[in-house]
Amino acid sequence: MKAIRFHEFGSSEVLRHENVDRPVPGAGQVLVRVAATSFNPVDDHIRAGALAELLPIRLPYVPGIDLAGTVAELGADVTGLAVGDPVVAMLPLDSAGGAAEYALAPATSLARAPRTTELADAAALPLSGLAAWQTTFELAELKPGQTVLVNGAGGAVGSLVVQLAVDAGATVTAVDAARHADRLRGYGADRVVGPLDLAAGPAAVGGPFQVVVNHVRVAPAELARLTEYVADGGVAASSAGPIPEAPARGVRGASLWVRPDGAQLAELVAKVNAGKVRPHVVARRPVAELAAVHAEAGAGRLPGKTVLTH
Repeated sequence: MKAIRFHEFGSSEVLRHENVDRPVPGAGQVLVRVAATSFNPVDDHIRAGALAELLPIRLPYVPGIDLAGTVAELGADVTGLAVGDPVVAMLPLDSAGGAAEYALAPATSLARAPRTTELADAAALPLSGLAAWQTTFELAELKPGQTVLVNGAGGAVGSLVVQLAVDAGATVTAVDAARHADRLRGYGADRVVGPLDLAAGPAAVGGPFQVVVNHVRVAPAELARLTEYVADGGVAASSAGPIPEAPARGVRGASLWVRPDGAQLAELVAKVNAGKVRPHVVARRPVAELAAVHAEAGAGRLPGKTVLTH
């Protein structure tokens, strides 16, 4: 089968399109014929070696953490699935594999694919959706009626946080560039504002807020300013560096390290099927262009969530 791999850390030029052996599922594993994967910023960090100490991987490595496809073969002890079933998964970060014609997935990471979207587009859901779910419900412990500020609301994860928070009954202020404003209002955000002027303080955007969610990479000093946006007794959850806590005000902080979870992914799929959540796919490209996608992302030219099809 064909796969894209890298044998050493480096720039996008280390990615090679190669012939490799088709994997065989072991106990508890499922072999999936891949319809699509998608690009996530962490793919770039893994390939460059930036996470080598934190996340040891075995080389050569097939990137592609997101997976959408159909079941091709079941390993021993796998139940509840059949050959031909359409599925989605977030693959383990240390092994991935979505940029290949076939990929192995732990059965516990799989969920049936949404019925209301094309299978390839469903590859935009797993990692971003799980990051949003775990931020919203595990880290922030969001409750109905709370006020929420989502910084970086137009991105793949931030967009889903907005939708999950609105669906959960929160009042959401979405922060991002003006080009995202109409889409964010369409998700049900109560207020949509441009990039934060931290010097103006939280009152300028209707704060402070019971929950602040940050998906924008900024300097530590700017992260520290975001603490001011959290109301007494509130929480600051971030996927882009820790927001300092303020114990005297009862403000706690939490940082995300997303993990695969088939049960949570199934709940996300149910919300997609119900029309309550929809991933925002900006571009669809053949997986053969993966190196170019990595290069564009590294140069800041990738327009948004990009699905790579087989």
